[in-house]
Amino acid sequence: MMTPDEIAVRTSRAVAAATAAGRDLGLVAAEPRVLYDVFSVVVHLAPEPVVVRVPTVLPPSYARAPEAQTSQQRSELAVAGWLADRGHPVVPPSPLVPREPVRRDGFSMTFWQFVEQLPDAEPDMTRRIRQTARLHAALRDYDSEGLERLGFWAPFGSYVPEGLSALERLPRLIDAADLRRAQREWDAIAPVLTSRVAFAEAFPGVDLQTIHGDAPYHNMISTPAGDLWSDFELVTTGAVESDLAMVGPEALAVYDEAAVALGLRTVDERVLRLTEAAGRLAMIAALAMAPELPMLVEAIAPMVDRWRATEPVTAP
Repeated sequence: MMTPDEIAVRTSRAVAAATAAGRDLGLVAAEPRVLYDVFSVVVHLAPEPVVVRVPTVLPPSYARAPEAQTSQQRSELAVAGWLADRGHPVVPPSPLVPREPVRRDGFSMTFWQFVEQLPDAEPDMTRRIRQTARLHAALRDYDSEGLERLGFWAPFGSYVPEGLSALERLPRLIDAADLRRAQREWDAIAPVLTSRVAFAEAFPGVDLQTIHGDAPYHNMISTPAGDLWSDFELVTTGAVESDLAMVGPEALAVYDEAAVALGLRTVDERVLRLTEAAGRLAMIAALAMAPELPMLVEAIAPMVDRWRATEPVTAP
């Protein structure tokens, strides 16, 4: 496990890399300050209205193949930029630099427009679930322009099997019986989550589209102008149910009502169960990153307990 001192050094390196990259792009960046530091170090290059997201805790695939991370970051910038260009409520890429990831000192980073946040705002989850339906409606139009560049359920197809494999070498982080069960469950559902053809055969009539990929109702920023969509790091092609996994029946009812009003389909219960199972396995697989982010052990423990209480997943 990394020590607090080692994590502090990593944060300092990320801030230095973001600052140097910003200056190389013509930004002043006189007073960089950290806004957030968990999986990424998020740096405001004050006094410029620019925020840099520097991922520092990476899944195994990105550590081995940096070009995979760069490709996903290009998708993130493309989708968020596409939404911003059409006037949708999203945190946009910074207009002061090219919409392109920058690699510097071992980090790959993206540049975003600084927005004023309301620090103590209490999220209105009903409104945010409705906004999730609006996001899905907006992203349906992205398909014709950029869908071919997005992976198919990219987070599941790479993060889960690689994370579970890595946990075999980290026996202190998960019980061996739990890991065997998780691997069996992934083997059961992987075929339909890694193949468009297999998914279509298993769920005829359930359409696929561009989705946020990571609980969009949580990844919103409250500003004086309203809530803005943000954090499209896991944007991918999939079913909308993946963005709604584990929100609960009341939220699903709100989503369905908003979806119908927007001309979208309602949630498919079978697909929802599948994506909820995949989401739980993704949480377990994330434990493989705990050596770089020790807080994950305590944070994920309640989720593992809830997973143990569920019935084992079988093929859909």
